[in-house]
Amino acid sequence: MRYLRKLTFLCNGFFTICKMGTQGQTGLVAQKKMHPPQPGRFEDREDLIKYVRDFGADQGYVVTIKKSRKDRRVILGCDRGGVYRNRRKIDQSPRKRKASSRLINCPFEAIGKKEDDAWMLTIKNGNHNHEPLKDRSEHPYSRRFTEDEVKQIKLMTEAGIKPRQVLKALKQHNPDLQSTPRHLYNLKAKIRQGNLSEKNFKSWRPNISVPANSSHTVAGDSIKQNHQLKVPNLIGGELLDSHNCQVVDVINPATQEVVSHVPLTTYEEFKAAVNAAKQAFPSWRNTPIYTRQCVMFKFQELILRDMDKLVMNIVAEQGKTLKDAQDDIICGLEVVKHACGLATMQMGEFIPSASDGIDSYCIREPMGVCAGICSLNHPATVSLWMFPIAVTCGNTFVLKPCETHPGASMLLAALAMESGLPDGVLNIVHGSHDIINYICDDEDIKAVSFSSSSSVGKHIYARAAATAKKVQSHFGGKSHAIIMPDANMEATLSALVDAGLGIVGRTCMAVDIIVSVGSSTLWEEKLVECAKALKVNVGTDPNADLGPVTTKEVKNRFCKLVQSGIEDGARLLLDGRDIVVSGYENGNFIGPTILSGVTTDMECYKEEFFGPVLLFMQADNLEEAISIVNRNKNRNGASIFTTSGIYARKFQSEVEVGMVGINVPVTVPLPSSFNGLKPTSAVDQVLFQFNFSSS
Repeated sequence: MRYLRKLTFLCNGFFTICKMGTQGQTGLVAQKKMHPPQPGRFEDREDLIKYVRDFGADQGYVVTIKKSRKDRRVILGCDRGGVYRNRRKIDQSPRKRKASSRLINCPFEAIGKKEDDAWMLTIKNGNHNHEPLKDRSEHPYSRRFTEDEVKQIKLMTEAGIKPRQVLKALKQHNPDLQSTPRHLYNLKAKIRQGNLSEKNFKSWRPNISVPANSSHTVAGDSIKQNHQLKVPNLIGGELLDSHNCQVVDVINPATQEVVSHVPLTTYEEFKAAVNAAKQAFPSWRNTPIYTRQCVMFKFQELILRDMDKLVMNIVAEQGKTLKDAQDDIICGLEVVKHACGLATMQMGEFIPSASDGIDSYCIREPMGVCAGICSLNHPATVSLWMFPIAVTCGNTFVLKPCETHPGASMLLAALAMESGLPDGVLNIVHGSHDIINYICDDEDIKAVSFSSSSSVGKHIYARAAATAKKVQSHFGGKSHAIIMPDANMEATLSALVDAGLGIVGRTCMAVDIIVSVGSSTLWEEKLVECAKALKVNVGTDPNADLGPVTTKEVKNRFCKLVQSGIEDGARLLLDGRDIVVSGYENGNFIGPTILSGVTTDMECYKEEFFGPVLLFMQADNLEEAISIVNRNKNRNGASIFTTSGIYARKFQSEVEVGMVGINVPVTVPLPSSFNGLKPTSAVDQVLFQFNFSSS
């Protein structure tokens, strides 16, 4: 039987693949045997209730809750759509019931008691006397509105929008919404009568994208950890779990909670992905460019549709603020849009009579199997820099996401396949150093693109080039900003705060070095004032300006570099190393940090921070400032802030960097070129976009 595969990745790291038959009916059949949850220990009552409720929905039964008034006991019973008060005892004789009745008396019961400062879950009876739900969409609570949806309904109702239009708007953000106009009318009546308070509002509903009755293995204190599943590889259009038991934990940087586990893919599994790409290449390269463009048109449409899911995944796995996560996606989306117009870019050249009796043709052809290695700072952007251009040019692709946050890449791969990308054209393998070496050494891979730190980047470039691959690389980088005495104060401050401290400075394009021509005292005071106004908080806070950095290691390295600068003689104007966010004390939070009096021989100047820091240096004139930039071995981009056309022209002509900004911080100018100067960038062709075609 031929199947269409639909891939789904949830923000909490769970994966599933739902196979739909040709008749549109689910191929996953719930097992008749249902299991009770395992006993365990919980910090508070809500955690206990959530665990039992989610477990019940997963097994295919409905959990009903009865709380004691004293808040020290909670009973969770099982009624498949019924209510707790109608549950019968086992020894009672069966009663006749109407055919339409949904009440099914079930002896299952779990009891939670508060002992000392924790809640203990015990199982009184784990037997079930009814069939499980075959589909989570059948769950009685699947049609509930969430709290956010209720707020949207209230706002749209007050604006005079009709109920069916309200429901249509909600389904654009959540296509899986099961609620009907009748549920909306009932909710509006409660809102109008004032009967819907936060105390009695019930927003929980099961996740219908996960099939009911999936297996669980939980025990005692490890309940939460064991619920986190392995991230599968995508090979030949199928999600396949790795056989390797070694995993890397995906950790929420704000809470230190494990989101999911990333397997270290074996060589055999990696080779299977390469072979799948190799087998898909002949058919895909002969697919008309118009068809490949149509896939990209659909792809960008689906990215916009699922923007919220992508954003929340990035926030959960990487800690970015909501705005930074959205910018991450939009930046990559520009490349997808560019791929939609690649037809004219693929045109070759023709020179008649290039020699005596000879006409010369130049034809652009796809190269074959290409690979991409993603960095840890931009989960969506870097993935979208790579495979959309490659596959639109007719290549097939093997992508290795960053092992600490693979979710965005998996979500994008699911959308790409939903857009019509054939099986095997895009494959994803997970891992760390070994997978990188496999990619560099494999003879079937013709080109490699990557973005990484300096040490890793040099290794990849040398190893991949040794096997005669085309290599496109970008690694490391220090970006300078020169401030002239005539610079506009307000505009310059705004640009430097955004470019230096935005997205917690975790980008190779962050402006972390400020060279002030003349006195820097006033600039230092103003920048400290602006930096102090930034709000550091968890990424889900809409008002947060800075979220946590990705890992503890990044935070520790940042703190070490700041301390080395102080020990070398720099003045600490603003210290963000010890910042603590209430409720997220274990998070990897770093506040804005500013050092003054930095010199070129200091370690903090030479190394990349990857955090929210600004380093102040001083120069007597523009020539000296330009010399400072040109002597840095990792120079990436540079900017000048001035109102003088003479200064701007001189800077543009004499500075030796790949990207130059005049009265603007250097940003990645997608979808055009993205090049620094060696050793920060090493590419075989000038334009980033056309590295996946050969002439």
